[in-house]
Amino acid sequence: MTASTSRSASAPIRSAPDGSERSSPDRSSPDRSGFDGDRLPPVRFAYDPQTWKEIAYLLANFPMALIGFIYVMTVIVTGAAMTVTVIGFPLLALGLAGARLMGRFERGRARLLLGVRIDEPSPLPLRRAGGLLQRVWLALKDPVAWRSVLYDLIRLPWGVLTFSVVVPSLFVLWPVLPFLARGLTNADRAMVRALLSPSDELERRIAELESDRGVVVDTAAADLRRIERDLHDGAQARLVNLAMGLGLAKEKLLEGQADDVVAAMVEEAHGEVKLALQELRDLARGIHPAVLTDRGLDAALSSVASRCTVPVKVTADLPSRPAQAIEGIAYFTVSELLQNVSKHSAARSASVDVWRTDDRLLIQVWDDGRGGARLDGGSGMRGLAERLDAVDGLFVVESPEGGPTTVTAELPWRDRG
Repeated sequence: MTASTSRSASAPIRSAPDGSERSSPDRSSPDRSGFDGDRLPPVRFAYDPQTWKEIAYLLANFPMALIGFIYVMTVIVTGAAMTVTVIGFPLLALGLAGARLMGRFERGRARLLLGVRIDEPSPLPLRRAGGLLQRVWLALKDPVAWRSVLYDLIRLPWGVLTFSVVVPSLFVLWPVLPFLARGLTNADRAMVRALLSPSDELERRIAELESDRGVVVDTAAADLRRIERDLHDGAQARLVNLAMGLGLAKEKLLEGQADDVVAAMVEEAHGEVKLALQELRDLARGIHPAVLTDRGLDAALSSVASRCTVPVKVTADLPSRPAQAIEGIAYFTVSELLQNVSKHSAARSASVDVWRTDDRLLIQVWDDGRGGARLDGGSGMRGLAERLDAVDGLFVVESPEGGPTTVTAELPWRDRG
């Protein structure tokens, strides 16, 4: 087998001095190096756009660091020195607000030139702070502003260093300048992320508090709607019937009709009064039972347990009474859980244990029912969990199929004021 040599149809054949045939190079096609034999290579930048952005960022470091350092040394230091007088604290608060704005500008500069994506911190809730003193105190303890101040203090020597390295490198060390720029801007990225990014824990806590506040507001609105509905459909309707019945009885008396007819109408009105009073008592108990106010959580839980359709053993080991709000939440939590035991568990017995551990109030409700309770089961468990979460509490449900069910609630302990 012989090897065949393919020649380009457009390449002419020339005879070499030794008699062998050689193909002349094709001037119309580029060689292996990528250059055209007749034309120069296309003009292009030596550095890519990101490299030029990093160089621009490093060159701007010195003037920006100088501005930030002068601001801190004049406004912040002056305000701190004048805190011995009354005017010093508002001046320092204004200076910290300005430092917050400078930090916002630096985050934008890093986002534009370095591609560093940092979320903006939550604004200060000055509108909800109340008076002037509270707003000043809120600005003085702002961690975002103080980190911006620290950032401006340490940036001046770094800005001088980067400026003195980049400017000569543009003329002397330009072949390695992209590597220098990348290394220096990586240090800038680290400083921006460390000092100008919002605190994850603080932002998480703010988000939790905002969510909890929404839950508290929604729960209070739902309770008000429930009270209004119970009054409108219950006691108010019965009082209207009572007024109508007494009016008819009065007319019968004026007309001189038989006493037995009037007596029957008065008797019916008397029954309506007793039912209306009972509904009002139930409504008041649902808002805040008198036994809870007068005798505490132990007696109130025993009263709730006595109305349960299942025998309930109540054990309360509390050395003192907690704050009224915590006591009320604990009472209504147990009340709702025992209602679920009566309606859904098919249990034969249940127990309620309440005790204090350090600075926490723990509640445990157990029953030997069929189990299967879940937070999304539609039995009010989700509402209880949200209500406890709104006050930094916990709500845990352990209810395997077939039972038993154990619900543990945990509340922060606050002493009764």
